[in-house]
Amino acid sequence: MDLFDKCRRFTRAEEAQQLGFYPYFTPIERVQGTKAFVNGKDMIMVGSNNYLGLLDHPKVIDAAKKAVEKYGVSTCGSRFLNGTLDIHVELEEKLARFMKKEAALTFSTGFQTNQGIISTVVGPDDAIISDKMVHASIIDACRLSYGTVYKFNHNDMQDLERVLASIDNNAGKLVVVDGVFSMEGDLSNLPGVVELAKKYGAKVFVDDAHGIGVMGKNGRGTAEHYGVEDDIDLIMGTFSKSFASLGGFVVGEKKVVSYIKHHARAEIFSASITPASVATVLATLDIIENEPERRERLWAISTKMKTGFINMGFDTGPTESPIIPVMIHEDERAFMMWKMLREAGIFTNPVIYPAVPKGESLIRTSYSATQSDEELDRVLATFESCGKKLGLI
Repeated sequence: MDLFDKCRRFTRAEEAQQLGFYPYFTPIERVQGTKAFVNGKDMIMVGSNNYLGLLDHPKVIDAAKKAVEKYGVSTCGSRFLNGTLDIHVELEEKLARFMKKEAALTFSTGFQTNQGIISTVVGPDDAIISDKMVHASIIDACRLSYGTVYKFNHNDMQDLERVLASIDNNAGKLVVVDGVFSMEGDLSNLPGVVELAKKYGAKVFVDDAHGIGVMGKNGRGTAEHYGVEDDIDLIMGTFSKSFASLGGFVVGEKKVVSYIKHHARAEIFSASITPASVATVLATLDIIENEPERRERLWAISTKMKTGFINMGFDTGPTESPIIPVMIHEDERAFMMWKMLREAGIFTNPVIYPAVPKGESLIRTSYSATQSDEELDRVLATFESCGKKLGLI
């Protein structure tokens, strides 16, 4: 059999493109504040993870420019060899202080961060116990590890205890959850996870890509939100959400972070984060620490939008974050809703299986602290109009 036969048989994307229902890999021509320009059309962006509205902040842009002038556009090497700049070290020290952990380590992408951490700390005699709804990067990381992988039903503490109780006491155990689940916007029950981890001698790893910068009084994430920061062993974050950059990081005990630093193939064999990206994170971290009003505005927006959708009759699922899904359930209607919104100038993301369970397709919306009430009102009015036309409300 020809190895590429399966590639040639894949026609779903072409068929969707021909029908005008292909929402992915959309070329965005320009971004200005909360607006995106697609095919020359001005659109309100409610499909981005730019939660604090920092992607075009003057201070952030200036920091990136200065870094390019000083260091060039790339390190042209890995952190292990020639790719460690003084600003990489500065960033890791500041992240550790901000997150109140002993040490931090940065990676070139968030996906690599999860791969590097989990595949490094989990060995052949160990077990990974993960929520069934964790991010795809965690699923791949579990495959790369040599440990035994167990899954528990989403946010089901009774099922988590069942799994933990079934594992040999002599095995090293790592419970892995998302802090904020990226499609539905709900939070992991971290207090429950922590309680069971202590009972069964497990360590806890939280992927808080969508929580850091947003959750908690100081923006330290879901663990701060619940008051369990000291009980979480490893916290992972990304720079492509609230930090408006690219890359990822892990914080935790100094000896553990050092072990990951010297053993993670995703770290050792990848080029380091570019100077402009590092400088961007340093600048946004300063803003996150000193401008809490951005989080306050983001939460006001999130409350307004969730309330607005529910009052219209939409189902927003279990969300407790600025990720507000509009549940559609049927793939075809989800794509129709997306297309109508796009034609009306609203940029959203349709999400279907396998990103969500079958029968749980949705329109994912997410918000930025810099969006105006006028923009938000237009989004709500457009959703109402399109929802009525499709018989969703």
